[in-house]
Amino acid sequence: MNHRFTVTGMTCGHCEQAVARAIKTLDPQAQVQIDRAQNRVDVQSDTARDQLARAITEEGYSVAAA
Repeated sequence: MNHRFTVTGMTCGHCEQAVARAIKTLDPQAQVQIDRAQNRVDVQSDTARDQLARAITEEGYSVAAA
């Protein structure tokens, strides 16, 4: 299942790594693509969308549906 999120607050590569790590903690098989300039995070995962969003939020970033 493909999920697209608008994630604000990512300012560097470390931020991207933190978001990807949070997602992969829930689903190690998830495929994550991040476009920081567009505030976009695309995730291919069978994990529920709200769980993925919560994991990103718990890392300190704001999440909105894309």
